Amino acid sequence: MKLKNILIVVKDIEKSKQFYHDLFGLDMILDNGGNMILTEGLVLQDEKIWREFVKKDVIPGSNSCELYFEEEHIEEFADKLDRLYPDTKYVNRLITHSWAKVVRFYDLDGNLIEVGTPFRS
Repeated sequence: MKLKNILIVVKDIEKSKQFYHDLFGLDMILDNGGNMILTEGLVLQDEKIWREFVKKDVIPGSNSCELYFEEEHIEEFADKLDRLYPDTKYVNRLITHSWAKVVRFYDLDGNLIEVGTPFRS
């Protein structure tokens, strides 16, 4: 068995597709009308369809999971994030931990994202 995809719920699939392309270079592989597969295995699911499947409300900003990306040029990424999406809600702006530099923020729908420099032992 292997993990194939990670699915996140979004209100506006086109805006989210643009967000993930602008910041992470992800491109659409398949559009199933309300369910869109992007490169790297990220799937965007329309919130209305998701609610029909699970019969429950979506809770933005629930902080129960995060998408993690690594970026060698983290300062440039942080600048791009501020420039392209100035209304971003942050958990923390760029900080340095003993293991990496990281920035944590929410996407357009309250899904938590962390971007960090690659771990070096």
